[in-house]
Amino acid sequence: MALLKLGSKSDDIFRREGQTWLCTTGLASDVTIEVGETSFFLHKFPLLSRSGLLKKLFADSSNEAESSSSLQLHEVPGGDKTFEMITKFCYGVKLEITPLNVVRLRCAAEHLQMNEKYGEGNLVEVVETFLNEVFSNWTDSIKVLQTCEEVKTYAEDLRIVSRCIDSLTIKACSEDILCSDTKSQASSDDWWYEDLCLLSLPLYKRLILSIESKGMKHENVAASLIYYLKRFVPMMNRQSSFNDKTSVSQETTPSRGSEANQRALLEEIVGLIPNKKCVTPSKYLLRLLKTAMILHANSSCIENLEKRIGSQLDQVELVDLLIPNMGYSVETLYDIDCIQRIIDHFMSMYQPSTTATSPLCITEEGSLIGGVDALTPMTIVANLLDAYLAEVALDVNLKLPKFQALAASIPDFARPLDDGLYHAIDVYLKAHPWLIDSEREQFCRLMNCQKLSLEASTHAAQNERVPLRVIVQVLFFEQLRLRTSISSWLFVSDNLENTQSGNLEFKKSNRNGQVDPTQGGETLRDRVSELEKECSSIRNELKKLVKTKKGWSIFPRIFFRKHSS
Repeated sequence: MALLKLGSKSDDIFRREGQTWLCTTGLASDVTIEVGETSFFLHKFPLLSRSGLLKKLFADSSNEAESSSSLQLHEVPGGDKTFEMITKFCYGVKLEITPLNVVRLRCAAEHLQMNEKYGEGNLVEVVETFLNEVFSNWTDSIKVLQTCEEVKTYAEDLRIVSRCIDSLTIKACSEDILCSDTKSQASSDDWWYEDLCLLSLPLYKRLILSIESKGMKHENVAASLIYYLKRFVPMMNRQSSFNDKTSVSQETTPSRGSEANQRALLEEIVGLIPNKKCVTPSKYLLRLLKTAMILHANSSCIENLEKRIGSQLDQVELVDLLIPNMGYSVETLYDIDCIQRIIDHFMSMYQPSTTATSPLCITEEGSLIGGVDALTPMTIVANLLDAYLAEVALDVNLKLPKFQALAASIPDFARPLDDGLYHAIDVYLKAHPWLIDSEREQFCRLMNCQKLSLEASTHAAQNERVPLRVIVQVLFFEQLRLRTSISSWLFVSDNLENTQSGNLEFKKSNRNGQVDPTQGGETLRDRVSELEKECSSIRNELKKLVKTKKGWSIFPRIFFRKHSS
């Protein structure tokens, strides 16, 4: 037996014996109230003066029996602990209300009808006053919203949940606007992310949707969703060096639970991410995709993520694009089919606007007249794809048709140079030495020999893995390029000689006499001369490369003699 210590006025009111509470005021205990597994032996008059429900129940029981009443209150919100606090309130004991018990007290007070009709300053009014003070404080409001889960139905009916969400929404949005003007972006944008991780998924979902509807930036909403997911899906953290600011107590957060629970959480969060381009960094979208594959998320979730990644594929880094193959039958090391779908989504967004334009025309500066806006991201993706192909080409299980289909996903005009594609082809040929000549020739048709740089052309001319027909094409186009360059510069040189004398006379007639009469023409002539020497040197080197090829050195010599005549 132990006395309940409630301060100077409480020593003589209650004592507890196991699961039984006894009133020790000296008055007759004329009622027994059972709440859950706890029994309260009390005298009824202090309770009747405060609770409309108890007054009605006592009246009904009095009509049935003249002896002492026994009541069962198994539906009291918050159970026996909350009823214990209410009983003390009825006996005049000072009640300590906190953000952690105010919701239970408010719901129980409503259930027991403890309003102003049954006494001034009754429990409903006292608790409502405290709630209004709590709603002015962000941290206390979070605690209150957490405890609403315990008495969810009652809290919803009394609009405690909606009032708390409205209060938090206003603070999150107003603080976001205030901080963005007075603090750095890094220190202001994420101040509310961690507190929302204290909430269960249903409450978090309602709050984040409310915050988004009130004008919060889509980038902040997406970042909060990722932050929340990283807390309860460990695999999201294994793929990065992301450091949480502080750890959240496991007792106050949603349980990480089983793989099925994590899968359901991920699918829910993915559906909440704002459907706006570039609001979520591509690395996080790809991390979400990898995690979804590991957890075997549903097909709609996977497709959603693939489309989001495809819409901003030009912002993806190669290291994030290397998605391991997680299928039951591992055909290749990396998931090529997934990348193919992502590229197809990208092309569905950019290709129509490009192909609908008139044929592309290249200006002297090399810029495109038609489809300029679409070409820039497409060129970035083409370079990314070529780098990706070079990585996956090392996989000996990667079939030639799958490589070809992926390489051909990007149109030829998207690649200003085919050096990256040539490198990927060379890596594949080296990793698959068993390919026959016809397969090699067909494979090399993926690249355009006219779009190889001098360095790539030189390498291809010496590459024993490249078929002979392709090498001949490389040498032909390099020879043609040299001839065109030299001819154009010689034409410029002749024009300079014809106009040089006239320019000199004009400059000499200048009154100021400050211009060098030979500066412009001689400088251009020197450049032309240097270019001619460089081109001649390159031509000689290419001829030497031809001679190093065994078995077909006669044809290139005839080829060079024909085109140099």
